Order: sequence, then structure tokens, then C-alpha cells
Amino acid sequence: MARNRGETFVRIFRRYMPDSFVFAILLTIICAVLALAATEAGPLKIINSWYTGFWSLLEFGMQMVLILVTGFCIALSSQVKRLIDRLAIYVRTPTRVYVFVVISGTIFAFVSWGWVIVTAVLARSLAERVKGVDYRFLVACVYLSGNGWVVGMSSSIPLLLNTGGNFLITAGLLEERIPTALTLASPLNLAMIGFYLLVPPLVIYLLRPREENVVEIDALRTGGETGEEVSIEDEARESKLDLKAPSDILNNSSFLQLVIVGMGTVYIFSYFLSEGFELNLPIMIFIFLVLGMLLHRTPLRYVIAMRKAAGNISGIVFQYPFYAGIMGIMIHTGLGALVGELMASSASVYTYPLYSYLAGGIVNFAIPSAGGEYAVLAPSVIGAVKELGAGLGADVQTRMIAKASLSIAYGETLTNLLQPFFFLVIAPVMGAGVKLQVRDVMGYLFIPFAVYFVIQALMVTLLPV
Repeated sequence: MARNRGETFVRIFRRYMPDSFVFAILLTIICAVLALAATEAGPLKIINSWYTGFWSLLEFGMQMVLILVTGFCIALSSQVKRLIDRLAIYVRTPTRVYVFVVISGTIFAFVSWGWVIVTAVLARSLAERVKGVDYRFLVACVYLSGNGWVVGMSSSIPLLLNTGGNFLITAGLLEERIPTALTLASPLNLAMIGFYLLVPPLVIYLLRPREENVVEIDALRTGGETGEEVSIEDEARESKLDLKAPSDILNNSSFLQLVIVGMGTVYIFSYFLSEGFELNLPIMIFIFLVLGMLLHRTPLRYVIAMRKAAGNISGIVFQYPFYAGIMGIMIHTGLGALVGELMASSASVYTYPLYSYLAGGIVNFAIPSAGGEYAVLAPSVIGAVKELGAGLGADVQTRMIAKASLSIAYGETLTNLLQPFFFLVIAPVMGAGVKLQVRDVMGYLFIPFAVYFVIQALMVTLLPV
């Protein structure tokens, strides 16, 4: 039954789901029209807000490009390929591949959401080694596995709440920071960790494609990639001149590369000694960069690996600014705050977590950034929670704010399953050399979305922090 339903939604999404860029254009127009109708912003103000926001994700977009290509470079090394060859001996059936990718990807996401690139690399490598794997469904497994980042160590909203002098404190909405004991280590979040470990593998197992509907990676390959690709080592060897040239000596010098690796390693150790196990995008990119240089041994090999890894990043490069423009409309016209106010004004002391969850899910379509979305929603949601908790004591109010904030985070992550923004993150790895569009993947995620919504809505409403 579940497989039949899943295949039905796959057909629907393939027919009606546009490309992620078209989705961004439609969402831009919808947000502009809503801002014109629901706020006091005029057409010029809306256009200026769009343009202002257009450039607000440039740093983030560059970070995403770098974490993708540096992570992919590691996967292109001969050492990692041998490791995955050994792993494929144990993960020998399509069902095992799907479940293994979801479980391992979820665990990677608990460490940091940026580690979805590691999951993508692992999944693609297994698809090339295990017969009978439906590649489009496997991409959906990778996408789904990254959903659990919100309960892990890189969850941006709990980390923001625990940061001294954050914008909520400076604005007078909070008197002091909220420790992670009330967010990441709360009963609600611990239960949500259990949810992400148990529910996604079960859902994926029930939705796995029928054998007659399977489309393997070889059937999707384009002319630009074949199974007999020249190795990085061979390409570097063939690049040498016939005579002994100083340039070749420098290009293939392990010593030069190891000097940089040594410098980078010293910094990485000093960073963790001073900061603790504090992962963020810059340090992760740097670790990936240093590790990739170590594995590829010479500058020329690393250059070749980077060229191969960077061959499919166009989606991030030109689409991220459009999503940033949508975010600009939501923030600078007041449309996002208005959504938060409408949701918060309808809540009661019993339903405020559910309304926060819904607000997070709705606004995520227009602001696919947890931190940016929380900046828009937090003032109205926290203000409403403080009114609802008036007279209940400071400790109770703090717990209510923590629960509302977690609920926004869970809702924001939920609708990523219907929002193709983060498909752009895995596309450079999963889409390299194959015919793959967002509409081929998103249909597999609708039933997980519905299952997540029902269970998580009950959890945020009933479980304490």
C-alpha cells in the first residue's frame, strides 16, 4: 500500500513540479504579491527589498560551494574509493543501501548539517557498485537523511539562544541566554533524536521502489561521464612534459603540499583546544581542504580533483541569490513578521508550540535559512509566549520560549522536504554526469513529509522541554 501511494506521488511531482529555479521565480512573485496586499509596502519598496536581500547570502553561498567541492575532492581520492569498495561488500542489496544511507546520513547530520555532502558521496559510490539501486529514490534518501540536523550539534536556533549578547537579548526580548540544557538536551529534543533514528529508515523501507520501476544510475548517465573515467593519478601523470621540467617537479611536489597540510593541521588542533568541539562551516571547510590535500598528495592531483568536483555547482552559484531576494522581501517589507504575529495571536498556553511549528514550516518556503527565519519570527512569537506565560514565573516562561523556539526549528526543517532549495546542496555530487531534476526526487518525499508532520505535531504539543 505504502509503495503504491509513494509511486502515485512520484508521478504527480514529475508532472507538476517545476525546476528549482522556476520554483524560486514563482515564490518571488507570490511573496511580492502578498507583501503588496498585506503590508504597507508599495511596489518600489518591495522591489528594493528584493534587491537588498539578493546579495545577503553571498557568503553563505560561497561557503556551500567550498564545502561541496572540498568534500567531493576527498571522495575522489583513491583511499576513500578503496574504503567504499570494502563497505560495498557488506551493503550488497538495494534495500540495505537505502536504509544504510538514511541511518548513516542522519548520524552525520547530527554532527553538522554540512555533512550531507559526505552522505551524498557515500550514496553515489554505493549506487555505482550495487546493482538494482534506484538512483532517484537514493537521492531522496540522501535528502531525507539531512533533515535530522535540527536536533544535532549544529542546530542554529538553540546555538543562537545560548550565545551571549544575541539579538534577542539586545532587543530586550530575553534577559539572559537560554542554555542548551533546555533545548538540545531537553526531553523533547532527545525524543526527536529518537524519532530521526527510527522513523526515516522505516518509512524508506516501506516506500522502496518496486523492482520493475527501478532506474539505475547507468540509465541516467549523460555523454559527459562514463564508467571508464581516467583516474586523477593517471591524468596527473599524462600532464607531465616529455623532458624533465622544473614546472613538473613543482606541480607534483609532495613536499610543498605537506607543508600546507602541516600548517593547516596545527591550526585545526589549536582551534579545537581553544574552542572545544565547536563545528561551523568555516572550520569544516578548512578540515575538508586540508584532508583533501593530504589524500591527493600533490598540488596537481588536488587541482584535477577540484576541477572534477566543481563541475556541477551552477545551481548554487546563480539560484542562491534569488532565494536571498525572497528572504529580503519577507524581512524588509514586514511580511514575515506579519505571518508570525498572525500565528502567535491565535495561540493559547496549550497550542503555542503547535502554532510555532506551523509558522516555522510556512515561513521556511520563503526564508530557507533557520537563522534568518528565526530573526523574523522570534520577536512576535516570543512576545506572545511571554504574554501567555505572564504570572507563571520566570523559569516557566523561559521553558516556554525554549519550546516555542525548538518548534519553529522543527517546522522549518519539516518543509525542507517540499522545498527544493537544499536540493541544490546535494545536486553537485548526486547530479554530476546524470540526467536528474528536482521533480525526479521530491515526489518520494511527500509521504515522509506527511508522516513527519503528524508525529512531530503531536510531539511538540505534548512533550516537555
